[in-house]
Amino acid sequence: MSHSIYDQHLDASSANYEALSPLSYLERTAFIYPDQPAVVHGDVRRNWDEVYRRCKQLASALIQRGINKGDTVSIMAPNLPEHFEAHFGVPMSGAVLNSINTRLDAPVVAFILQHAETKLLIVDREMSPVVEKALHMMQKPPVVPEV
Repeated sequence: MSHSIYDQHLDASSANYEALSPLSYLERTAFIYPDQPAVVHGDVRRNWDEVYRRCKQLASALIQRGINKGDTVSIMAPNLPEHFEAHFGVPMSGAVLNSINTRLDAPVVAFILQHAETKLLIVDREMSPVVEKALHMMQKPPVVPEV
């Protein structure tokens, strides 16, 4: 078996290796490329510094609302910049993100919310009719903050 010289005596250590998670990726990218475009959606243009700050604000807001480590935060929204930011902001709070497909009907949405033990649901207004029906089908619906 042939070994490369680069495999010798190079066990992972803090000097040569750091695991890259989605959260460390965002923080690192915001530090290295703060002014580079991160999101372009119609008229919305946000750089990595703005996205990072918005994600931290979302995490802080969730924590202030009583969301704890391991809680489920669900989102039902199209592919908008805010949905992208939720993929970072929710885990920053310690919670788990549950993205719900926007094409599902109310009974399926209610089942998913219940099964996930959703504590808080973020909803795009476009999804309000389906979500409202789903919430009425649940014994213990999640909190839906008003914006």
